[in-house]
Amino acid sequence: MKIARSIAELDISGVVGLVPTMGALHDGHRSLFRVGRAENDVLVASIFVNPAQFDQPADLAGYPSDDQRDLEIAEEEGVDVLFAPTAAEMYPAGFGTWVDLDDTGAEGTSRPGHFRGVATVCVKLFNIVQPRRAYFGQKDAQQAAVVRRVVRDLNLDIEIRVLPTIRDKDGLAISSRNVQLSPDQRTQALVLPRALAAGAETYTQGGDAVAATRSAFNGLTPEYVEILEFDDLTVLASALRVGSTRLIDNVLLKGDLS
Repeated sequence: MKIARSIAELDISGVVGLVPTMGALHDGHRSLFRVGRAENDVLVASIFVNPAQFDQPADLAGYPSDDQRDLEIAEEEGVDVLFAPTAAEMYPAGFGTWVDLDDTGAEGTSRPGHFRGVATVCVKLFNIVQPRRAYFGQKDAQQAAVVRRVVRDLNLDIEIRVLPTIRDKDGLAISSRNVQLSPDQRTQALVLPRALAAGAETYTQGGDAVAATRSAFNGLTPEYVEILEFDDLTVLASALRVGSTRLIDNVLLKGDLS
């Protein structure tokens, strides 16, 4: 596996698959690597904790990091090139061009500027790596929807693949932020997937999925509960803060990710 710390060090040819990440790799990333490895000649993973998508400096400073484990996972899963640039490499002095979006839903309202940062860094990565396909997890469905819209609106020649959420045995969606939860907080966090499951069940019965989800939080207050429509998919999404850790999750109500 080649490790590139700068754009100049990248030398890629063939049909390329890209998995953009912010590091702290886990089994959800492994699932993306495995599909990307199978579908492309060359698999590139990026590790870049993008400062432009954090609206709170403390959140950026506290984002989990484990460089050695990241290298081990990437190599185990057959990543050919690991692109791990610095912030100065991605946003050099004088940088002032951003990809702005109109409606970004409740997640965008909760995190002002977040999706501008996501869209900008993804367009930069697509231009730098020139992948044929890029891979995202369903857990970040709103992010994937934003990226798909950017690709459509800017006529970028790339396929955006969204793969199912990977969950732990207790049902919690695997996330880099889960390591920040204490045992008691993790137990409390399980209300998020359970509430979404209750909402999805109500949806299948023709009821109000949003109301059912909110009532299933058992006294906790989610930041939002929202039904999202993008492409041919309908998704029920929510965010919950447990202690200082913010968790997002969603379930597919209608459509097929395959």
